[in-house]
Amino acid sequence: MTINDYISESKHIVFLGGAGVSMESGIADFRSANGLYKKRDPRFRRYKAEYLLSIDCLERHPEVFFDYLRSHLDCRSATPNAAHRKLAEMEQKGKLDGVITQNIDGLHQAAGSKKVWEIHGTLLRNYCMGCHKEYGNDVIFESTESIPRCKECGKMIRPDVTLYGELLPGRTYEEAEGLIAYADLLIIGGTSLKVGSAASLARKYKGKYLVIINKERTEMDKRADLVIRESIGAVMSTVEV
Repeated sequence: MTINDYISESKHIVFLGGAGVSMESGIADFRSANGLYKKRDPRFRRYKAEYLLSIDCLERHPEVFFDYLRSHLDCRSATPNAAHRKLAEMEQKGKLDGVITQNIDGLHQAAGSKKVWEIHGTLLRNYCMGCHKEYGNDVIFESTESIPRCKECGKMIRPDVTLYGELLPGRTYEEAEGLIAYADLLIIGGTSLKVGSAASLARKYKGKYLVIINKERTEMDKRADLVIRESIGAVMSTVEV
């Protein structure tokens, strides 16, 4: 059976995606050979990669945190690719219950998807750590201050993303679990399932069909009905809805 066969036979389809989806829009991942963690930026060589995106770094060395964020995670110029667009089309035509994503770039919404569960948060939202006033993403990336400050109370503004050392957004994760539980087809794309949050969700899936689209092996391959080792954008472009 092809991916289109599984889609045509399923009524409740869920997509679980990772960094590989955004990479085809030119956004670097973290762990691959060309990922952010392998880059040797001399300004940050004294710090471990994980520390630069941790709650400890934000609280202890905020200037370093925001410098790294602005230098390496500004994805405002990125645009949705074929995978994002096809998933949005599937939702609009009633063939997709929702997207669960580890990505924090907002490209699924930019493509037109409405039912998106961002289990690691998003760079599109920011908030004051004091009064919790909400801000858009420009407040960090266009700020002339080394540390962005709230206009209301003067406290530090931070991105609404899950940093190393923090818990996942509980409500979003619980809703994602519910979506997985109800699905009869789970499509996993662009993730090797090495991050605990995505791997845990994938293991909870007990539905009828499992399709995996990823260039590298995943721990769920043996459980899958179909494994495709190709570009996520190229594969999703072949989907008929």
